[in-house]
Amino acid sequence: MKMKTCMLVVKDMEKAKAFYTKVIGLRALVDLGEHVVLSGGLALQTEESWKGFINQEVTYQGKDTEIYFEEDRFDDYLEKLQGMDEIHYVHPLMECDWGQRVIRFYDPDGHIIEVGENMKTVCQRFVAMGLSDEEVAKRMSIPLRAVKNYKR
Repeated sequence: MKMKTCMLVVKDMEKAKAFYTKVIGLRALVDLGEHVVLSGGLALQTEESWKGFINQEVTYQGKDTEIYFEEDRFDDYLEKLQGMDEIHYVHPLMECDWGQRVIRFYDPDGHIIEVGENMKTVCQRFVAMGLSDEEVAKRMSIPLRAVKNYKR
């Protein structure tokens, strides 16, 4: 068994494509109108066509899942988000117990999107602050060998 993609049902395909292109930086690899495959392993399906498959009503904003991305240039990304009116935040910037900074917001259909600082960057930030490899491993709750790999 091999997972191929994650698919989100959307009310307005053009609005969803614009959001994922502008805000997340993905691009359309395949665009069949009612079904779009984006870079990064995400697909979008129109609500109308999805209803035809499941023969049930579609509900949104379940708040029980999220789509997770990591960003190498996290501070630049945060700056980019500041000028976007279409961003509706789940919460402001926060730092997790293991040191990773994350932000969560909604896409146009109410799906939760999390964008986190790349874990390698988190490790390198702690090293730059003067923490030893052992201290970084403890701070991030990861094995020492992971710290050594992230430092490469």
